[in-house]
Parts: sequence; structure tokens; C-alpha cells
Amino acid sequence: MAKPHVLVIPYPAQGHVMPTMELAQRLVEKGVKVTFVNTEVNHKLVTSNWLDRNGFGGLLQMVSIPDGLEPWEDRTELCRLTTSILQSMAGKLEELIEKINKEDESKITCVIADDCMGLAIRVAKKMGIRRAAFWPASVAFLGSILSYQKFIDDGIIDNNGIPLQDQMIRVSETMPHLKPKNLPWTCFEDSDTVKAFFQVVVEAVEAARLTEWFICNSATGLEPEAFSLYPQLVPIGPLLASNRLANQTGHFWQEDSTCLTWLNQQPNGSVIYLAFGSFTIINQTQFVELALGLELCNRPFLWVVRPGLTKEATATYPDGYIERVGSRGRIVTWAPQQKVLAHPSVACFVSHCGWNSTLEGVTNGRPFLCWPYFADQFYNEDYICDIWKTGLRFKKDEAGIIRREEIRRKVEELLTNKKYVTKALDLKEKVTGSVQKHGRSNKNLGDFIEWIQEKDTN
Repeated sequence: MAKPHVLVIPYPAQGHVMPTMELAQRLVEKGVKVTFVNTEVNHKLVTSNWLDRNGFGGLLQMVSIPDGLEPWEDRTELCRLTTSILQSMAGKLEELIEKINKEDESKITCVIADDCMGLAIRVAKKMGIRRAAFWPASVAFLGSILSYQKFIDDGIIDNNGIPLQDQMIRVSETMPHLKPKNLPWTCFEDSDTVKAFFQVVVEAVEAARLTEWFICNSATGLEPEAFSLYPQLVPIGPLLASNRLANQTGHFWQEDSTCLTWLNQQPNGSVIYLAFGSFTIINQTQFVELALGLELCNRPFLWVVRPGLTKEATATYPDGYIERVGSRGRIVTWAPQQKVLAHPSVACFVSHCGWNSTLEGVTNGRPFLCWPYFADQFYNEDYICDIWKTGLRFKKDEAGIIRREEIRRKVEELLTNKKYVTKALDLKEKVTGSVQKHGRSNKNLGDFIEWIQEKDTN
């Protein structure tokens, strides 16, 4: 018997793939068949790091399509990657859907696309397939995307998305200010990349109008003002594997679970956990200051130093550093972050403030030390420090470096002032309630899945 069959496609970046994979698994748990589409490169990364890929009774199919680049081309060069995706993936996606519908008894009846993949929504519209948009980041930041035309009309940006002024702007009076240079498409150094991403934004806004649902990985308790401003956006988050006692999937790097054993040996509420996501890059000077700052704190720390964290090919620790910190410091290339943040020995989270990491920290009641790198991370920092008041900012010196003494000072301030933990625990209760049985996000997700199933049977 044919089952409801949904094609799910994320934007090809780590922070987009993971929550979209979690959404796909929620659908599968309710008996919906899912075809999950990655680019060829990301498909290899995700499937090679997935330990339980066969645990879905054949309902989850992982497939890939080309991103339009040659195998040797640099996929960290975002302008080239984005332009290539816009030019080549739409045709490949249409071919894939046609092939599946010829060979599979359960034909694709719905496409759920990352809103940054407006091309997929247009393909679904063209093929007469029902469609939904998924936004994996904060709704407040999405507001800056939905407001792009207003920014043009107000003379804040030009028609290519290039900022025309430096003054702070607001999506609405109830939300924090934004710097024009931190808009979703303006956080890159070269104008070609800014223009390329601005076209993604324009396409996303246009394509969203073609959808029947616009679901978001957030909760009203986190961003009530943003959801009031955009009532068409439906909260279904936080989408975290830990909420269903499962392992997170969608990683581009292999997790080092041995750090959990190390955490078991540390006192409760003692460990500084540091992780900067998949995209942050710092220079060697900053790397050394961070290392020495952790040493000055004289507290146990777990530090994720992924390949490519520094601009230099290999990060170099200060002479004798590893020997000096000894067993007090644990350094891994990638960590099972949801399990780490849930561990009772963790005291705080030094984070780049990507939305996935923000949700994981909030859900586990952890106070933050914020180290944003680009895009929405600065806006998330504003929410953490100014709206939720669950964390602190670091202050950079005139050279743009966060020095070791500043790191030691902010760690001590965060961990000795109990108000940050208290507020973090209060926010945790508010947010985790949304995904429980009678919570709003849980109900919305259930309604969305019922819509998929009901539409398929009509």
C-alpha cells in the first residue's frame, strides 16, 4: 500500500542539514516515507558518520544530486557554491522526482524545502506537488530576510543588497537592533558573494509565497515578539534528537564520544565547554589567547577544535601547553554536543551562537559566553545577552582579539553570579514545555504531519 511520501531538501550547510534531518526523522516516526536530498559531497559526509542509518524500516531514503561544482573545487567559497546551486540543482531535482515517481509505488506528494532552497519550492509548484518551507534558524533573523524590500525602500540597502549606511536598524520596535553588515546576505567580505546571497534571499521570499505551510525550528517562548509579527510562521521546535532520547544525525565530522567518559570524571557544574560550530575561523593569535585564557581559568574544560578552525593549516598550541593543562583539559575534533550539554558536569557553554547550538544550550539550561562569527550569530548573541539575559559578551581589544584575561574575567563573572544560571533554567522550562505532549510546538508538528497524511489520502 502506498504511503505518504515527502521529499525533504536542506540548504547544503551543516547548520541547515542537522535540523532538517531531525525533522525528517520525526516524519518517519509517524509512518511518512521520506526521501532526503543532499548534495553529493554532503551525502558522503552525512552517511559516513551515521551509525544507525538502517533503523527506519525502509521509510528514510538518503539520495544525492550534484551541486554543479567539480569534485576538486572549493565548497567553502560560498559565492561559487551558491551560484552553482541556483544554476544547476533545479533541473537535477526535477529529474530525481520524475525518476522516483516512475519507480516507487509511493509517489512524492509533498516537498519540504529549506527556505533558502526556493528553487525546490518552485520545482514542486511546477510539478503540481504540495509544498512547505522550513526555516532552521531563528524567526527574528528570518524577519530581516522577509523585510528586504522595506530595507531597499528605506535606503538601507541597494537593489543588490549592498548596505548604503551604517546606522543600526530594526525589523520592528519590539526586536533588537541589527547592524546592516550583519544582515543575512551582507556578512561576507566580497560584494560578489553578497550579491549572490541576496539573490537567495529574494528567491526565498518569493518562493515562500508558494507554500502551504511555513514551519520554523523555534518556539514562541523564545521569540514571542517575532511570532506575533509573523503569524503565518508556525513554530515546531526546538527540533533536537535529545527530545526523543535519540542520537543526533547529519554531522559532517565524526563525533568523539570518549569525551563523555572524561566528563563523568569531573565534578558537577565545573566544566567549561567550548565549540564554535562548522564554519567559524580564527587566526593563530586568537587561538593562542583562547588556549591561555582557558589555562588561566584553572577550571576543567572540554574544547572542540575541528579541522579548519584556524586560518593556518594546523592550529599550534603554546609551548608545553598540553602538558601543563594535563587531564584538566580535554580537546576533541567534534563532540556529541547534545549529550555534552546535557551532562551534569558542564557549567557553561562558550559558543559561536549558531541557532542549533543556541537551542541546545537553552534546552539544557546552560548559561552562555558568546563568541559570534557571522550572520545570525550576532543577533542570537543579542537575544542571549539582552533579551533572555542568560549570558555575557566578550570584549575585543583594538586589534580585534579577545585576550586571555578577558576570557578568564568573563568566565569568573558568569560562573560566580547565580542569576545567569537561574535565568537559563527558567528559559529551559519555558522552551522544553513547548515540545512536550500538550506544548504548542508539539501540537503544531502533529497538525503538520496530519496535513501531510490527510492530503495524501484525498
